[in-house]
Amino acid sequence: IAALSAGVAHASTNLITNGDFNQTTNGNNNQVGYKPGVAGETMLTGWTSYNGNNGGYNFVLNDSQVTTDQSVKWLKGSYTPLTSGGNNFFASDPVYHPGVLSQTVTGLTSGDQYTLSFNYALAQQVGFDGANSNNYWKVLFGDAVTVRQIEAASIPVGTQSKNSAALSIASGGFSGWQTATMTFTAQSASQVLSFLAEGTAPGAPPFLLLDNVSLAAVPEPLAF
Repeated sequence: IAALSAGVAHASTNLITNGDFNQTTNGNNNQVGYKPGVAGETMLTGWTSYNGNNGGYNFVLNDSQVTTDQSVKWLKGSYTPLTSGGNNFFASDPVYHPGVLSQTVTGLTSGDQYTLSFNYALAQQVGFDGANSNNYWKVLFGDAVTVRQIEAASIPVGTQSKNSAALSIASGGFSGWQTATMTFTAQSASQVLSFLAEGTAPGAPPFLLLDNVSLAAVPEPLAF
């Protein structure tokens, strides 16, 4: 029983800081910045957003505002919240200067496997039309990476790369919230988890949404 309890506790420990994007430095209705103190931008505690020049065309939005003109990015009314109660989420346009969202994860054990899970969706901004297809999150686990490295397929050796399933929507549509799960193997005690919105959608602009990021150790099989 003790071994079973220890295994369950180990598996349920989330190693990600601020995986729900509720901790911000300047509110939950702003563009995400790369450095603090820039007017009209906010920082996400535990995360870095950077496209090589600034935080990129990335935003932290809130369910209570996002389908109204009070939102810094107003999504079309087909959007539905993941949960009730004014939930924060991260949003990035994959075809217009997206920035890499990254976090350094510590407390890893080299050689151990870790399960990453997150919710994601695809929506469209008010004032724009056109179907969107083939939009997904590229997820990397290893060394820090830049947008240029990812686009040039020159990520550091040993850095693992996986993609979420691609999402498509009709003009003005909403994909509904999806759940992605993938497993990575730690190469050291500290590694960088990175997300980059990717897509070739002709509709403008698509927004990939991200929420509830969790990383937990895969429990070892119990010995009897």
